[in-house]
Amino acid sequence: MTPVIALVGRPNVGKSTLFNQMTRSRDALVADFPGLTRDRKYGEGNYEGQRFIVIDTGGLTGDELGIDAEMARQSLQAVEEADIVLFLVDGRAGLTAGDELIADHLRRSGKKAHLVVNKTDGQDPDIAASDFYSLGFDSTFLIAASHNRGIRSLLESLLPSEEEREEEDRAERYPGIRIGVVGRPNVGKSTLVNRMLGEERVVVYDMPGTTRDSVYIPYERQGKEYTLIDTAGVRRRKNVREVVEKFSIIKTLQAIDDAHVVILVIDAREGLVDQDLHLIGFVLDAGRSLVIAVNKWDGMDPEERARVKEQVQRRLDFLDYADKHYISALHGSGVGVMYDSVQDCYESAMAKWPTNRLTAILQDAVAQHQPPMVQGRRIKLRYAHQGGSNPPVIVVHGNQVESLPGAYKRYLENTFRKVLKVNGSPIRFEFKGGENPFAGKVDRLTPRQKVKKDNDLKKGRRIKKTRQKSIKR
Repeated sequence: MTPVIALVGRPNVGKSTLFNQMTRSRDALVADFPGLTRDRKYGEGNYEGQRFIVIDTGGLTGDELGIDAEMARQSLQAVEEADIVLFLVDGRAGLTAGDELIADHLRRSGKKAHLVVNKTDGQDPDIAASDFYSLGFDSTFLIAASHNRGIRSLLESLLPSEEEREEEDRAERYPGIRIGVVGRPNVGKSTLVNRMLGEERVVVYDMPGTTRDSVYIPYERQGKEYTLIDTAGVRRRKNVREVVEKFSIIKTLQAIDDAHVVILVIDAREGLVDQDLHLIGFVLDAGRSLVIAVNKWDGMDPEERARVKEQVQRRLDFLDYADKHYISALHGSGVGVMYDSVQDCYESAMAKWPTNRLTAILQDAVAQHQPPMVQGRRIKLRYAHQGGSNPPVIVVHGNQVESLPGAYKRYLENTFRKVLKVNGSPIRFEFKGGENPFAGKVDRLTPRQKVKKDNDLKKGRRIKKTRQKSIKR
């Protein structure tokens, strides 16, 4: 589905300039003259393979008469047609009564609207946007349309990424929460799947390698849809010899990518081994939520249980945010409780947070613990917005972010995880520096500037020679 984006706002706030930047065209007339656009104009844009349609509209004031009333009707029609509405305001003019009237209409329309503060060049963007936070929009973007600044971040936040488009395709094929059950051979994965389903759906046999292919099983439990994915066991590479087993491992890794939540099954009798840690690493690299299930817990004496728990806590200390369950898939003890963890993981992985909340968390974190100095200059982190889900991606914008140390990044991750209450899911951070509007442009001097530059160079050479002569004397 191609998203439709409508641009609305007062006259002369930069809607047509933004339209031209988003469509990479000059189709819309642009001049420092209010009311130039009268009809709604359509254009097509493309950002990293995602097509979208933009609608440019005439300015709204709230007290339209005559031809202005017809222009307003055209603008309101564009709002009805759009999937996403961008409400443009002028960062130099500040908040006006007309802005408040338009914001009130957008709230009543029920459309998904985002506030875009334009003309932030030449001033502090945060100060320029401060007046408009009172309008109460969940997401606010700061741009300078005439300099093409901030537009990439805007499109990146609005449009679904390639991963999100693939997720939509998977959601159509496999409804509900997709739960991948992975682990080494013969740890009880298929037994756990049958226990979660409440029926003997997959073959269970006391022999490694019983499951060859990944089996996708849609079902419903307590009114909620799920898809369980039973996978083949993954052994160490040096032990894999059969061609069929190699393909089974590939299918298992693909199943991890398809899943929302991965349940890693560990054999309590054998304890936590290196291959379990390799599988955990792959799940985290894929960005999937994780639940640890220590199986075959029945029949173990208290000393053995204490030893296994201590080993799991010690070696999985880096996974303190993932729930750990000690279960018996054969007898069903502890299996039902895992659904609560799966639900928490899914909600954390698919959560959507407004830009103003993420920015507030970032500002509080920076106020509590400042980033370090780099070459005498303080690293500045300005604002944050969400860049994706499953796993949650938080994009942080600032200056000198490439010099931000790993320890500070971990501090930010822990802070966001604690405040947002993200459970079971990894959080990914992307740090982006400010866009330089003059990057790649050649500094061309006028003839008068060239003459001045030559004269300054000659003067500098004469002064240098005079100093050298005086030193020799």
